[in-house]
Amino acid sequence: MAGPALLFDLDGTMLNSDAIHMQVFADMMGPRGLDVTETFYMTHVHGRLNVDFFAEFLPNEPDPQALSDAKEAEFRARLPRPYPAMPGVKRLVERALREDWPRAIVTNAMRLNAEAMLEAIGLRDAFDILVIGEECPRGKPHPDPYLTAMKMLGVSPAQSIAFEDSPSGVRAACASGAYTVGIRSQLSDQTLRVNGAHTTLADFNDPALDDVLQRFDREART
Repeated sequence: MAGPALLFDLDGTMLNSDAIHMQVFADMMGPRGLDVTETFYMTHVHGRLNVDFFAEFLPNEPDPQALSDAKEAEFRARLPRPYPAMPGVKRLVERALREDWPRAIVTNAMRLNAEAMLEAIGLRDAFDILVIGEECPRGKPHPDPYLTAMKMLGVSPAQSIAFEDSPSGVRAACASGAYTVGIRSQLSDQTLRVNGAHTTLADFNDPALDDVLQRFDREART
């Protein structure tokens, strides 16, 4: 393999869309008696599958999946097009395309959302493989989505770098055996490392990214 396999989460990693998600949750849950503050969102929602959240906090609702679908439809309606990508991520993806590095999206977002977000940041054509958590046996924080992406790409965990911003995502990537890079879009270096991140970046312009890529280049040459 010419270079590492790059496995990207979407929300909070390739684009900082959490503010939109949080407001949609707040608007949905307020009439149901739940105040979705930033602290509540980061503690109970961030990085989780919607159906798991709704099952926990709205146990009397008969159809968590329908709630999830409604929430994500509203997110897509509010997502501006175009939308700014995380600083530096386009440059990294363009390098991966030039050098033919394997790459995939690995997300707990539903497929329609993943497509919409990639189109909004102008990177839809860069990814043939989108692994969706709710389409796997188990979503993040379980490693299944990352293991599925590696299988589809034909790479091993030792060849893979995962980029994540949430505790559940970091735990999933770490459990898969991928070298896990935490993106500090919402959480601190300490919080990401406690959950298993090997290193963290402020964004994809962070000079520490070069160290990560050079590490894989050195190992590929030995």
